[in-house]
Amino acid sequence: MEYFIICLVAFLTSILTFFSGFGLGTILMPVFALFFPIELAITLTGVVHLFNNVFKLIIVGQKADKIVLLKFGIPAVIAAFFGAWLLLNITELPSLYSYQLGIKEFQITPVKLIISLILIGFSIIELLPLFDRIKFSAKQLPIGGLLSGFFGGLSGHQGALRTAFLIKAGLSKEAFIGTAVVISCFVDFTRISIYATNILGKGLLENTVLVTSATFSAIFGAFAGHRLLKKVTLKFIQKFVAICLILISLALGVGLI
Repeated sequence: MEYFIICLVAFLTSILTFFSGFGLGTILMPVFALFFPIELAITLTGVVHLFNNVFKLIIVGQKADKIVLLKFGIPAVIAAFFGAWLLLNITELPSLYSYQLGIKEFQITPVKLIISLILIGFSIIELLPLFDRIKFSAKQLPIGGLLSGFFGGLSGHQGALRTAFLIKAGLSKEAFIGTAVVISCFVDFTRISIYATNILGKGLLENTVLVTSATFSAIFGAFAGHRLLKKVTLKFIQKFVAICLILISLALGVGLI
């Protein structure tokens, strides 16, 4: 059942993400978390995210702006290293609290609580009109790179911050998409390299077939999105997904997932 659910979500979400502005990892990671430990869910999502971005890189990567790549991408890669390192370290921390519902025991761990709060934070950003009006200047690209890269390494949530800063860089639509894809690939490669030092032995290799299936589903979705949704922003779906993410985040934070 998890194969079907994860692959379906990867396909549908990838269609939406090609031009809609919200990320594959944001939606797919909580779905992985329904079936796997949170640190493994982040890693599995990262692998799917990377290969999906590599496919998009082939399509639009040549349009990337080199100056923006340097100003935003280098800080993002550096920060992604520290975010991924922090994730590996908080997974080793002991449980904060445990409780029982019926015969089943649930654990509230630091890593689940932190990821839950990050998910809720990014979901609120999608829901509140106030954040749509916040503007960043092109001079703040390195700051945006640091923030986007750090949260990308810690939880995989890099897209919202990256978009908020790159949208003010004066890029054409093609250059904006190409630049975002290249930076996302750099961050994904960095964080997965760090994750692999610790999580390869905790289930990544054992789920190669699942990751491969989800990756191809996401690639097919990206291909469909490239052909069908070039001018669609799907704001209603963004809001609906944000509400679902908040509900999943609360369940994660209290140890139900």
